Amino acid sequence: MWRREQCQPAIKVPLVEGGRPSYSEQQLEAAIDALTDAERFREAERVVAGAAPKLQQVLASALESGGWFGESHEAEALKAATKPDPDERITAVRTLLAEEARMGMMVGVAVGWALHEELSSKDASEGER
Repeated sequence: MWRREQCQPAIKVPLVEGGRPSYSEQQLEAAIDALTDAERFREAERVVAGAAPKLQQVLASALESGGWFGESHEAEALKAATKPDPDERITAVRTLLAEEARMGMMVGVAVGWALHEELSSKDASEGER
């Protein structure tokens, strides 16, 4: 299980303007590497699964505001699905799906990062009282 103290940085993190943490490339890389440990990741999955419905709404809203569910996306989907050559069609559909997955993951990470900052700022302000 991931305990709260395991989530806290082991070293002091320098803060940039606004009190937000500034991580070095090495710190970020080490944190990402730590996520490959299934045991450490399992608790995060459990927490996210519990919050999934609300997080899905935030993700969908962010993707929509970024134009991923707009007319241009619909046009690209139609273009991919109606390619006359079957090989080109399957390549276009796979490419579109891969792009959607990448964008969804990147927006999902951004949402997670913003959620962490929101929770961290609340923890910090509660600690000052």
